[in-house]
Amino acid sequence: METLDHFEEDYLPSSDEKTMALLSHILPIVAGFVAPLVIYIIKREESPYVRKHAAESLNFQISLAIYAVVCIPLIFVIVGIFLLMALGLMAFIFAIIATVKASEGDFFKYPLTIQFVK
Repeated sequence: METLDHFEEDYLPSSDEKTMALLSHILPIVAGFVAPLVIYIIKREESPYVRKHAAESLNFQISLAIYAVVCIPLIFVIVGIFLLMALGLMAFIFAIIATVKASEGDFFKYPLTIQFVK
């Protein structure tokens, strides 16, 4: 299995690959981590491009869940409410940016992401 890093500069993803990549970024807004997980499982052997996008989106969703769990106890000191709102806004904005990048055939690396899935 080739990695996308090997041919990232000259690789032109197909229309279907771009669609699956952008779905892996935009669907978590309504479906959480399940959407990129399903896309990753189904497409990881077929397309390194889709695998890389789905893995990045899945890592971001898992990281967001961890950050949200950390914020819950902080609600009792009020700061958790603001942190959760910031997480939600950050998730929405970064999902839109990653979706646009995927539709253009580029890659977006989410900030503050813990790499669980390679």
